[in-house]
Amino acid sequence: MKIDFHIHAKLSKKTDFSMEHFYTILDEAKMHGLDAIILTEHFNTRRFDEVYGTLDQHLPCNGHYYDRDGFRIFTGMEVDVAEGGHILVSGPKEALLNVRQALESYTSPEHFIPLEGLFDLCHPAGLMVIGGHPFRESNHLYHVAPELLRRFDAFDLNGKDLHEIGIQENIAKVLTLGEQHQVPVVAGSDAHQMFQVGCVFNELPGTYETVADIRQAIQDGLCRRTIAPSLHLQVRAANAVKKLLKKKVEVTDSPN
Repeated sequence: MKIDFHIHAKLSKKTDFSMEHFYTILDEAKMHGLDAIILTEHFNTRRFDEVYGTLDQHLPCNGHYYDRDGFRIFTGMEVDVAEGGHILVSGPKEALLNVRQALESYTSPEHFIPLEGLFDLCHPAGLMVIGGHPFRESNHLYHVAPELLRRFDAFDLNGKDLHEIGIQENIAKVLTLGEQHQVPVVAGSDAHQMFQVGCVFNELPGTYETVADIRQAIQDGLCRRTIAPSLHLQVRAANAVKKLLKKKVEVTDSPN
């Protein structure tokens, strides 16, 4: 199975969810040879409930993933924590949405949940917890207490950070962090639209029905990361297109 652990459904938190936009992401993922993604839209995006509510109307779901003609969309979200980091949470849809409901009072920056509190919500619910882009300057994780870092199921080798920090430098930092705390490292594109999809992905032997099975494979050392030769071009193109599209959305939404 080829899978990306960090993909968004929306262009930005302020935009509405669009199946047409999401399908372009899925089509691109399939074109790059991927079999699955974990959908990690921001937990405090505008109208979060519409993301999964709309997917329910368009695609069959077995409680673990949505199926689009054999392509699997495992359920997840990206959560901000008080320490400043971004956390990728995934697992059974019902458990995920229950945790999201429990986070309803923690969606604003002045009230983000402490990382320990998020672990205490997620792990008993059977959710996988990945530390997103741990060395990103704007919301890094490497500084938190070692006993918390050791609780992660994996760290995120992030497509955007590989471009902005540098491939070799970021790989060295994230792999060293993982080795220090005995936490595996997986790859995530952090794509918000089609151009960044496929810049990184993971390959696991076999096919998996649940995030729990995927997590076990990661812990067993079966996850192989791939970085596309076109990563820098893909991320630059994605950044440029995102800026143009966001300007278009802002003009459309303007009261004038």
